[in-house]
Amino acid sequence: MRTLGVNSRLQPFGATIFAQMTALAVKHDAVNLGQGAPDFDGPEFLKEAAIKAIRDGRGQYARMTGLPELTSAIAQRFMHTSGVSVDPEREIVVTCGATEAILDCMLALLEPGDEVLLFEPFYDSYLASVAMAGGVAKVVTLEAPEFRIDENTMRAAITPKTRVMLVNSPHNPSGRILDDAERAAIVRVANEFDLIVISDEVYEELWYETPHRTLMTEPGMRERTIVLGSVGKSFSFTGWKVGWAIASAPLAAAVRSAHQFASFCAPTPLQIAAATALAAPAKYFEDFRAEYRARRDRMINGVRACGFTCASPEGSYFVLADHSAFGFADDVAFCRHLVEHGGIASIPPSAFYVNKAKAKHLVRFAFCKKDATLDAALTRLSIYRERVLNGEFASLTPATSVEKAGHAPSL
Repeated sequence: MRTLGVNSRLQPFGATIFAQMTALAVKHDAVNLGQGAPDFDGPEFLKEAAIKAIRDGRGQYARMTGLPELTSAIAQRFMHTSGVSVDPEREIVVTCGATEAILDCMLALLEPGDEVLLFEPFYDSYLASVAMAGGVAKVVTLEAPEFRIDENTMRAAITPKTRVMLVNSPHNPSGRILDDAERAAIVRVANEFDLIVISDEVYEELWYETPHRTLMTEPGMRERTIVLGSVGKSFSFTGWKVGWAIASAPLAAAVRSAHQFASFCAPTPLQIAAATALAAPAKYFEDFRAEYRARRDRMINGVRACGFTCASPEGSYFVLADHSAFGFADDVAFCRHLVEHGGIASIPPSAFYVNKAKAKHLVRFAFCKKDATLDAALTRLSIYRERVLNGEFASLTPATSVEKAGHAPSL
């Protein structure tokens, strides 16, 4: 009899860190700042659009490539934000969230043994998607605290087998937005080595001081870039799982070839609502960013007051903080202790690394939460800090525990 169980490509992955930390949050009745899912609903006009679509009998399969009203809305919004014109019929694929789109890209583009350049820390599905497609991940580490792409390091990772580069901006988990020098480096390398660039831009509407710009606008990138987007992050309905890929017609056709067998189509009523979402007035997006900017500032001021150091994220809804002052050997130990003894769930960023030691001093907090949730978490965090200061946890190293007089060196 054959051994029962998962195949060798997926054995390294197991349950996601989000499932593990959410289970611990439930067990310890913790405030959950781990998973990047809002604890509030998206706008009422979108709920009403989805309800109306259901009542109108729009419950059957959608067109495989995406409902015409949604692909048109995606094209119009992309033109508005980037100035790039795309054909809604030939250059857009609607998927079950951007996570499916990532897998579709890998399944469609990779031959067994082809290499994909990944920049760690990265969203955990990237590595699994490469593995499922039979590809090989070539990982470049973005060094803390700057998390910048270094062109020489990027070049050193490329071999004749490298076919795809996957980049993410605004970035999860660091919150960085690619600067002009990084964008120029990506363009030079992609064009020189004839790479396809998958640009994960799901946080495209969540930028603060520095506006997001799609990589597709750069010289030579229109024909070699696949831009990924999602309604979930921009409209606070992460469970709707409506995403998309925007690409030149040949690349879009490749993505469709995998999508038609992965899920065939995203839910029809939610596609209709997503089309309504993308046609929202400018004020919606302005208010959306303003509300998240206030959450960001509330969060970073709070965690800094509790002894952490962190940079202010330029985009996304995550704070990546340095917990070194609390005296833990690594991020997993800290996050487990924090949820068990502090009542706050977070994410150990080593889940986003192959070179896990690079993340041992870091912790990720999500601030896509109600003000009351953030305040409750920060109150608990302050109490936890005082317990550390008072020596309640004897296992911690006194020499590296939180200093009463100030914070650890700034990131």
